[in-house]
Amino acid sequence: MKTPLTLVDVLLLLALFCISPWVAGSSSSYCKLTNTGEIRPHSVSITDFGAVGDGVTLNTKAFQNAIFYLNSFADKGGAKLFVPAGRWLTGSFDLISHLTLWLDKDAVILGSTISDDWPIIKPLPSYGRGRELPGERHRSLIYGCNLTNVVITGENGTIDGQGSIWWDWFHSKTLNYTRPHLVEIMNSTNVVISNLTFKNSPFWTLHPVYCSKVLVQNVTILAPSDSPNTDGIDPDSSSEVCIEDCYISTGDDLISIKSGWDEYGVEYARPSTNITIRRLTGQTTSAGIAIGSEMSGGVSEILVENILFFNSNMGIRIKTSPGRGGYVRNVYISNVSLIDVNVAIRFTGKYGEHPDSDYNPNALPTVERITIKHVSGENIKTAGVLEGIEGDDFHNICLANITLNVSSMHQWNCSHVQGFSDFVSPKTCHSLRERIFPQHISDCYQPPNFIAQSLV
Repeated sequence: MKTPLTLVDVLLLLALFCISPWVAGSSSSYCKLTNTGEIRPHSVSITDFGAVGDGVTLNTKAFQNAIFYLNSFADKGGAKLFVPAGRWLTGSFDLISHLTLWLDKDAVILGSTISDDWPIIKPLPSYGRGRELPGERHRSLIYGCNLTNVVITGENGTIDGQGSIWWDWFHSKTLNYTRPHLVEIMNSTNVVISNLTFKNSPFWTLHPVYCSKVLVQNVTILAPSDSPNTDGIDPDSSSEVCIEDCYISTGDDLISIKSGWDEYGVEYARPSTNITIRRLTGQTTSAGIAIGSEMSGGVSEILVENILFFNSNMGIRIKTSPGRGGYVRNVYISNVSLIDVNVAIRFTGKYGEHPDSDYNPNALPTVERITIKHVSGENIKTAGVLEGIEGDDFHNICLANITLNVSSMHQWNCSHVQGFSDFVSPKTCHSLRERIFPQHISDCYQPPNFIAQSLV
């Protein structure tokens, strides 16, 4: 049996891969939102409000009181809440605008293991209910709504959700409400999350929803491989999002782009758009980069580049279903290295799962103009499983410069997909074998801000 690669092995192998150079001009302006070391004119320590960093004392009131006090400086240049070395146990607390939450390198914020310390809030309107259970949901450990100019950063301190108790409740089916995220920022703009480690989220780890101008940079996200639904970063009905220089190892999708669920997402109609993901490394029992399955508000203008996934189930995945409606279009994924991955590329058109019986089964999603190029893979079991929807083909799927070392006899499996390819090994499905160059270059999506270059 082949020994799984360690991270050190992967980094050494990455140096040997022939990866196309980063295309100048592909950077997005929202990847340079702000200086995370911005000087706030007012600063306090959590200890000024009676917090005790012994890992036992509950400090929820200290966090709440500190932030209430700092709110008086929101219109005076903002403020910084400093969390020094220690283990700071807390329940859920709210952030405010013009705030920097700063963690010392030896600071650990610990989520309480008492469910009552995570309040119950309304479901998201684009979901209509809790994602796991009908009705309301638990609020995230760190929560913000209707904010501007908020920064969560530090010197690689840690925010640990202590999620194992929640995973046990999930498995035993004793939850009354949907599990909380570790960090959820809602309906906010100019958000920066950087230079921290996030561990053991009860549910999705970082969840910017209904946000714009979001930068997630240089973070590490960790959860056991068997932890349920511990997605890394889930941009949801959000625009101008940049995720870069991150390492993620969790029990579900490392990044999953979403935009609402069935009829609720269609009605709310807030897409995820203009999202850049680059220089991401990770491993997972699910997919490295996923879109959906909740994509009913639409997903478009997605740029993914310079990615490495290892010891994982899937590399790139799009998942949807009849009843979702919405669209996934104008997606460009380039410069991907895969090592020890079961399925390199997977599209699923019948993912199922609906919020209730009121969804419209005739609301079919549109999946089109998906470009995947410059992909190298070693020890890949299956190159691709691309399954559209009968009567609703996924079209203008473009694959170029893909070389995969595949062990399976069934290298590609395709149905209800249409597109083009150039220089793909092993040879792709018949429905994708028509060449891109020269007749179909215009059918294949390429971000408009890229410096002109041949697709292949």
